[in-house]
Amino acid sequence: MDNSNHPNGSTSLTGLALLTLFVGIAAVWLFFQAPSAGPTQQLEPDPKPSTVTGFRADQWFLPDTAMLGFVEIPAGPFLMGSDPEIDTLAFDNERWSSDHAQQTVDLPTFYIGQYEVTVAQFRAFVAATDFRVDPQMLEGLPDHPVTSVSWPDALAYCRWLETTLKESPETPSQLRDLLHDRWKIGLPSEAEWEKAARGTDGRIYPWGDRPRQNRANYARAGTTPVGSFDCPDCNFGLSDISGNVWEWTRSPYQPYPYTRTNDFENLDRDALWIMRGGSFIDSEQNIRAAVRGGADPGARRPFIGFRLVLSHF
Repeated sequence: MDNSNHPNGSTSLTGLALLTLFVGIAAVWLFFQAPSAGPTQQLEPDPKPSTVTGFRADQWFLPDTAMLGFVEIPAGPFLMGSDPEIDTLAFDNERWSSDHAQQTVDLPTFYIGQYEVTVAQFRAFVAATDFRVDPQMLEGLPDHPVTSVSWPDALAYCRWLETTLKESPETPSQLRDLLHDRWKIGLPSEAEWEKAARGTDGRIYPWGDRPRQNRANYARAGTTPVGSFDCPDCNFGLSDISGNVWEWTRSPYQPYPYTRTNDFENLDRDALWIMRGGSFIDSEQNIRAAVRGGADPGARRPFIGFRLVLSHF
């Protein structure tokens, strides 16, 4: 991999401000551009869109697919973490242990959202529940990812959607059957997220081992509509798994090695939560499939959103 144009070690600080909530990646703090007056909200959006292309207005603006946007990730192993001899942009906290740079992790079948949760989808939740949010969260264009969403906000949406889809007679039968079989809608674990992003061949980016600006929204001025970047070589047909917005996971920030119990054990009131994928303001270093960011659960920033998972957890 040619790294002649890559930063080595930390993100450029020019024009950026420290995001005080953010955990260091490999003892290097992630830096972000200070929020301005909403880079993606220059246009005046329709507050109550009747249609969004590719999404079902009669199904809470979920994607118009047989599984309402959930994509199956088959059971099996994948390679987690980064080997700095292969990926020279790797941060220290992506290393599995002092003995092994990477580790094979075996996961059961799960489903993950093809797209990040959109403004239209989150608006449908707020309208149905009177959930109290900062109005700025709902000011984006309907097909852009919802941003400035906290970890509890994202969980509240997940719980509402799970209950709604279980009870609705319009829910596709396969999806409804899974929900009644105790599958749950939530945030992905960081292992689920990384497998969905890099697949089983250990690639550095979702599309391969080199950064490509025609595959993801990064190093740009603002969010783009979900699915804007065609990525035929990305795993599982997922969109924006790198870039656009950082995505919350259900995993607390803890050092590797990762185990499934890491998602539930030894939490304290000051726990940070893993975010994955990088955002529109990030460099190619921070949109790699193995990058681990972390944030306070109450953080609301214009580059933080989320993606859904359907799994047993």
